[in-house]
This record gives sequence, C-alpha cells and structure tokens, in this order.
Amino acid sequence: MNDAHVTSVGGTKSHRIFLLLKDAILSGRLPPGRKLPGEIKLAEQHGVSRVTVRRAMEALREAGMVDRRPGLGTVVLEQPLDATVITASVSNLLPNMVKMSQASRVRLLEFSYVKPPEAVRDSLGLDGGERVQRSIRVRMADDKPFSYLVTHVPEYIALHYNEADLSSMPLFALLERSGVRVDHASQTISATLATHEVAEALGVSVGSPLISLTRVVYDEEGRGVEHLDALYRPDRYRIQIDLNRTGDEESRYWEPMATETEPAASARPDDAGNR
Repeated sequence: MNDAHVTSVGGTKSHRIFLLLKDAILSGRLPPGRKLPGEIKLAEQHGVSRVTVRRAMEALREAGMVDRRPGLGTVVLEQPLDATVITASVSNLLPNMVKMSQASRVRLLEFSYVKPPEAVRDSLGLDGGERVQRSIRVRMADDKPFSYLVTHVPEYIALHYNEADLSSMPLFALLERSGVRVDHASQTISATLATHEVAEALGVSVGSPLISLTRVVYDEEGRGVEHLDALYRPDRYRIQIDLNRTGDEESRYWEPMATETEPAASARPDDAGNR
C-alpha cells in the first residue's frame, strides 16, 4: 500500500470518509474482494454529496486499497504483506522500553536544549529557570516508520550524552549510563489526528488517526527524569495489557499482571492484515 500523502481528498468531509473506509479495510471489516456500496448509498449513509464520496473513493484507489472493475463496482484489494507490527506490553513497561529499541531503529530529527512547556516542567518537578534536552525521533521497523517521539530530559542528566549517542542508543540506556536509577513510570493513552509535520514523518495523510501516549519516568527518589509524548501508527503498533482476575468473591476486579516469560515487545507480521 502506498503511504504517500493522498492529494485527491479535497475537503474535510471527503477526508473523513476516506479515513473511515481506510480503517475498515485495514481492520479487516472490509476484507479483500468485498464490493463497496455505490456512491449514492455511501452518500446517504454519511450525509454528504456524491462528489464528496467520489473524492474519497479516488483517494482509496490512489492508495492501492480499492479498484474499480467494470460491471462489478469498487472492490477491496488485498494489502501487501510488507510491514511489521510492534506489539508492546503495558504490563512490563520498563523492560519493554529496552526491548522496543532492540526490535527497531531510530531516526533523530531534532536535538536541542530549551526551556520546557509548563506541563512538562511541572511533571518533571523542575524549577522555572531549569532547561531540558528536547529531542524528536522517528522509530522504524523494517525501515518503515511507526512512532513519532518527543522527549524532554532535565539538562543536568542530558549533559552526559550527546546527539550521536541518542542517534545510536536507546534513551533508557543513556539515562542509566548517566547514573539515573529508573524506578517507575506513569503513562496515559489516548488518540489524536496527525498534523502536517507528524504526517510527513510517519508517512500518513494529514488527519489520520494515531495512538497518543504520554509517559513520565521517575527515579528511585521520585524525581522526573524523562517526559515522553509519543504518537503511533495504529496499523503498525499494538498495545497489549495482560490482566489477572483478583479480589474476594464480593469485590473481584481485573488487575494488570507482568508476564516475565513472554517478550514484552516484538516485531512480527501483522496477523490482522493491517499492512
């Protein structure tokens, strides 16, 4: 599938329909060989004009996801098996950060020292005048981008490594080399849409849905040592949470469990067909 920006989607309505149909194809809800509804029916379903639907369908065709066949209509195509998916376990968060780096490589886009945004400063527990090392990286598996990472590290820690180090070594390893004893982390997971800059780096269309993750890592004394804002392509990245049923009979609940016997991150062909 061609990951270049789709230029035939003219407006926000047609782009939204394109993304909805694209997601249905990548998720397998619209399998290869399935005939898509006609323009009139799609226009009625989404409350738009036939012209808007036509633009979205043309964008799908340009992306290599559908083909228009005489006498049959628009048919979903088989997607090429040329990508891998990174599966990350939340249960083994800290070990997974190392294993993730071993299953991929990184491209460094930015390395600078700046005053952090207020939210980053507060999460790291820094004073108003303290600076951080800010980096932007794109992580890749099989030379295909799957994550866009913006990290902030307190300056007193980051002075122990340089741009070349960050281009070749996992940040987690650099923190430990700097004398940091990582103890725990807090993270939130949400969703967002790709901006122009992020879309270009990840090889997706502007407005494409992305997994959004924010993580703050702390040392043994409770000091913030890293703030991460990460964006992931959902067709190349999965988040796995292993759960244990626990509690007494009257108040049983699900609890995340660590699975030490299984790799926390691995690169594997995508079984669901999201290539």
